[in-house]
Amino acid sequence: MNNQDTGETLLEFPCAFPIKIMGRMEDAFAATMVEVVLRHAPDFDAASVSMKASSGNKYLSLTCTINATSKQQLDDLYREISAHPLVVMAL
Repeated sequence: MNNQDTGETLLEFPCAFPIKIMGRMEDAFAATMVEVVLRHAPDFDAASVSMKASSGNKYLSLTCTINATSKQQLDDLYREISAHPLVVMAL
């Protein structure tokens, strides 16, 4: 049985946890993703988001480092981000 089967994680909480979110270059992308992150991590500092455009300016990558408090919090956040229509990929 591995850690995923038992619901365990190798992370020790609380911890700083970077989340990388990639989506198409659209006006609402960054603001919408910050709203999603804040729903799951209310203490997240939106001013700390780092953004990088792709070489062709078609995609935007955001890195949001949250103070993760539990595996459940991260799972819920990744589920909502991944299901969002503006998101291409989340790591």
